[in-house]
Amino acid sequence: MDLVQQIIERAKSNKQRIVLPEATEERTLRAADRVLADDIANLILIGNPEEIHKLAAEWGLGHIGKATIIDPENNPESEAYAQLLTELRKNKGMTIEKARELMKNPLYLGCMIIKTEGADGQISGALSTTGDTLRPALQIIKCSPGISCVSGAMLLITKAHEYGEDGLLVIGDVAVTPVPNAQQLSEIAVCTAQTARSVAGFTDPRVAMLSFSTKGSASHEVIDKVVEATKLAKELDPTLKIDGELQADAALVPSICAKKAPGSSIAGKANVLVFPCLEVGNISYKLVERLGGAEAIGPILQGIARPVNDLSRGCSIDDIYKMVAVTACQAMDAKKQ
Repeated sequence: MDLVQQIIERAKSNKQRIVLPEATEERTLRAADRVLADDIANLILIGNPEEIHKLAAEWGLGHIGKATIIDPENNPESEAYAQLLTELRKNKGMTIEKARELMKNPLYLGCMIIKTEGADGQISGALSTTGDTLRPALQIIKCSPGISCVSGAMLLITKAHEYGEDGLLVIGDVAVTPVPNAQQLSEIAVCTAQTARSVAGFTDPRVAMLSFSTKGSASHEVIDKVVEATKLAKELDPTLKIDGELQADAALVPSICAKKAPGSSIAGKANVLVFPCLEVGNISYKLVERLGGAEAIGPILQGIARPVNDLSRGCSIDDIYKMVAVTACQAMDAKKQ
């Protein structure tokens, strides 16, 4: 069974309630129909019910009737949600009038449903920007305890089966925080290891903090940041298996590790790679994807107290379908914390 099917089967085993706030968008609605047909998750669709049913009939989608549909313009919970949003954001100048208006915004409404425990996760981005997806999540759901920044992990399925877990690696940050400081980088390491457990199914995440130096082979302030982040990550999660700073070859190749970092418990056996900055991470995974023929799944947003994931506006129906399963796996894990 391949990784994607494993993720889908885990999602099926404990169905979660996932919000799709862009429910009248064609790819989203078609993906929702597949999810419901395959019994992967319980879906909450936000949009005008008449329009959703009309589109479903027009496109021959026979399973949309299994979803819960919430009309943002006519929602009996709107006033209670607006009152709660006003309380949550009162120090930021939120007024009840503004809150009432925001509760008509499907992205805000979805996050409020999650906040009030009516749903377990949300996916958007087929129509919305990353900023539009993240803003309500950070204002309403907020970051996980002990975490101050959001980051994005990627599942990298390579043909090099000798590396990671039979060629599978989990990498971060590739999507959100451009130049993390040492504290943020430590949080990204902890969160990426957690994603490796909850989504990739790793029982033993081994984190390599990557740099252009291995154990003092070079000297620079950006290396110092990685060293400090490694120390902070160990304090944040004392159970975490982590080492750094390491060059990529030392992190992945045992024979090179033996020369560059003898005695390291991680080097040569890493299955989670943490990049020193977003620029390096984003460029690296795209090069491996294009030049090495790897399959990249994600980005998977992490660091939010309940999963809220962002799609590319160029996403396919299949991308949305897979991300529902990914978000469900994250939601299961979030409930354990």
